[in-house]
Amino acid sequence: MSRISEIIIAVLALVAGAINLKDFWRYGWGVKLSIPDSAKPGIYARIRQIMQAKSFAVAMLGVLVQIVELMCTSGLPALYTRILTLQHLNSASYYGYLALYDLAYMLDDIIILSIGVFTLSQHRLQEREGRWLKLLSGLVMVGLGVYLLLSH
Repeated sequence: MSRISEIIIAVLALVAGAINLKDFWRYGWGVKLSIPDSAKPGIYARIRQIMQAKSFAVAMLGVLVQIVELMCTSGLPALYTRILTLQHLNSASYYGYLALYDLAYMLDDIIILSIGVFTLSQHRLQEREGRWLKLLSGLVMVGLGVYLLLSH
């Protein structure tokens, strides 16, 4: 059963990676894994309203953002843990690598959040920059998917 789940995870990573790579070369064409442009003004308006509200509302916005982020990024932890299980590590090494991943994952979030808060208050993400992010994430996802498929 684990090989079946491994293949499913790898195929999902390959599909998501291929969509992101397609977005690098043909941004806005076909299927995409981003918020539709038509929905963005309403989302931004609601976020501005929340940001002007009390601190409880800001905390709730943070929780909601984390929930959305979890749904968007849950594939990478699944790939990572599956790759770890393929290495047949002892328990201490396995949990050590999981702890290292968690630290790196949280550090990355803190850095990105800090940069985002500072940068987006000064500069809005442009399409060109977004396309480069799509390329990078697509390459990572395809690479991990291929690794997972070829690991046996």
